[in-house]
Amino acid sequence: MGGRPGNSKVNDFVVRFANVNGTGSASANFLFTKSIFRMGIPVTPKNIFPSNIQGLPTWYEVRVSEKGYLGRREGIDLIVAVNPQSMKGDVASVKPGGYFLYDSSKILHAEYIREDINYLGIPLMEMCNKEFSDPRQRQLFKNIVYVGALTALLNIEVGVFEQLFAEQFKGKEKLIAPNMKALKMGIDYVQANFKCPLDICVERRDMLKDAIMIDGNSACGLGAVYAGATVVAWYPITPSTSVAEAFDSYASEYRIDPITGKKNYAIVQAEDELAAMGMVIGAGWNGARSFTATSGPGVSLMNEFLGLAYFAEVPAVLIDVQRTGPSTGMPTRTQQSDIMEAAYASHGDTKHVLLFPSTPKECFDMTADAFDLAEELQTPVMLMTDLDLGMNDHVSPPFEWDDKRVYKRGKVLNAQELDKAEKFGRYLDKDGDGIPYRTLPGTHPTKGAFVTRGTSRDEYAVYTEDGDAYQRNMDRLIKKWHTAKDMVPGPQVYQNKNESSTGLIFFGTSTYAAEEAMDILKEKKIKVDALRLKSFPFNQTVEAFVNSHDRVFVVEQNRDAQLKSLMMIEMGTDPNKLISVLNYNGMPITADNIITQVLSVLSPSPQLKKVI
Repeated sequence: MGGRPGNSKVNDFVVRFANVNGTGSASANFLFTKSIFRMGIPVTPKNIFPSNIQGLPTWYEVRVSEKGYLGRREGIDLIVAVNPQSMKGDVASVKPGGYFLYDSSKILHAEYIREDINYLGIPLMEMCNKEFSDPRQRQLFKNIVYVGALTALLNIEVGVFEQLFAEQFKGKEKLIAPNMKALKMGIDYVQANFKCPLDICVERRDMLKDAIMIDGNSACGLGAVYAGATVVAWYPITPSTSVAEAFDSYASEYRIDPITGKKNYAIVQAEDELAAMGMVIGAGWNGARSFTATSGPGVSLMNEFLGLAYFAEVPAVLIDVQRTGPSTGMPTRTQQSDIMEAAYASHGDTKHVLLFPSTPKECFDMTADAFDLAEELQTPVMLMTDLDLGMNDHVSPPFEWDDKRVYKRGKVLNAQELDKAEKFGRYLDKDGDGIPYRTLPGTHPTKGAFVTRGTSRDEYAVYTEDGDAYQRNMDRLIKKWHTAKDMVPGPQVYQNKNESSTGLIFFGTSTYAAEEAMDILKEKKIKVDALRLKSFPFNQTVEAFVNSHDRVFVVEQNRDAQLKSLMMIEMGTDPNKLISVLNYNGMPITADNIITQVLSVLSPSPQLKKVI
């Protein structure tokens, strides 16, 4: 495509596509992302879409980062603006010196002209109207034409698209030629009318090795298959529906009896979220590995059954793909705002195990771990992802599975063990860890039966309203909670020993931005120790980290500092020691945002703020 100019910004820029929802732009925009991925360059896309079916503005933001930073970044270097509805804001979003690519089939209105940015006018619709007769093809290929324009402008290898089209249209080879034609139209127009490549461009690297690109919801669905899940009950809700769909897709391929051809799994779309949770509990009580997937509103509805599973001690797995709340909130925007709701779901004294994945690989791994933990602890376990992780594609290490791995079913008595037992007590704490032994229905013809109830009972599952018996049971449950601290995934500590009196704690998708912020602060000689939470309850490592620092910044994506509140409640941490770094506008947090908030506390001087 030609050599790159001097002073170019190679493999370090952000492109945003401004489209109309429902115009077929998503596949073209993802094609652009995959082309850069195939060139071995770290890339991260963010799909910013409305909650209606079609018509409203949608954006697709792609960050290219030579340094491998996979979080969202402030500022747009080049925008492809093909939506008149959002054009005023799209023009304003471009960084000074950046590029504004638009459809010049119509004259650009004067209010969209800035003196400090560069304009790339391409008659997209005019070109497509001339070359294609079908109205739908004209719209779809317009998207491919602007991808072709970017191919020339950014120095992307054309051969990569040839490979991608061959893969995409396998079995439909007749579609390859018109797509290549549309791509070439964009390339030819740009090469004839603009200097190529721009000062922002890509250059092939070999940085990704065997990395894959996948969304977190698909990773969770596949993780559930590998974990041995056989039952999923759910009610559709954005942004979690594709978890159940992914499970169904993978299970229909890998979970079919080779002799009979029948499915070895059950998937049920329930009438609502409460019913879905009830089905999961019923299946778990019967010995099946079962789960559901939902978002914040669904967790709200599931509270009563989550309390039953906690109190009756029935294993269940819930994947919570968080979105903005409260109420309906913004269904297609991301947040980490279900933390308090999930941790203490249900009335009365309840505490639930939470897992915090940060990458698709961790979605896969922690989904599998969740089923082990749920059965070992005989309690609900919730995997806390979010829309950003769940629905966006991410560069991820490949998934791994040890075929020798044995599922951890916990303390389940079989018929032989029941034969040896003098008397079975479902809620007896024989090992002193708070975890009782359980049986599955039909294990023994005469022994091991008990009544599962949500009402108070004694150690032998016999109904009672005796206060002492109730208190003994609640004390045992909290003992089990402390046992869980050493069973859940431990935190990631970023230093062998403390190097600063200031700490930084983060979790989930905030990790991408936090790690980038740490690098920038380090370059500016500002030392900050860091810890990434992977689970709740908090273990001793978390407490030690907090106690050994004078101040600890807590990064989270919600308004009310829910993780900070959880730390204060569970660890008794001095509120004055914890400093919130918050983001709750529905967009993924950025390193710039974190640094601004941290520096406003560490050094309010304007000179130091210039670090960003």
